[in-house]
Amino acid sequence: QVQLVESGGGLVQAGGSLRLSCAASGRIFSINAMGWYRQAPGKQRELVAAISSGGTTNYADSVKGRFTISRDNAKNTVYLQMNSLKPEDTAVYYCNGDVKRTVLLSPERYWGQGTQVTVSS
Repeated sequence: QVQLVESGGGLVQAGGSLRLSCAASGRIFSINAMGWYRQAPGKQRELVAAISSGGTTNYADSVKGRFTISRDNAKNTVYLQMNSLKPEDTAVYYCNGDVKRTVLLSPERYWGQGTQVTVSS
């Protein structure tokens, strides 16, 4: 099977920075798009940023200019550099990846277990 494991969450003061990592492992032929979502208490899960296998990126308006998504295809890892953090960025952050397990199979979306990011004012 395929597992995605996030790391790098924690508690930070407003204006600070954090870097999240998400490593995919298991039976992987290739990974198409990878992304980060977040879910705050009482709110729906929302897209934060996404990146294609070729490096094309997409960001939520609320994080443009502050967050940067990147990936290392050789390591099957996606990163989220978060700068100028605000209290409203507090949420559980989830990564996902559209994984082809073999050359013949269609991509399937896998999710990580989530990592908590808390920004204090």
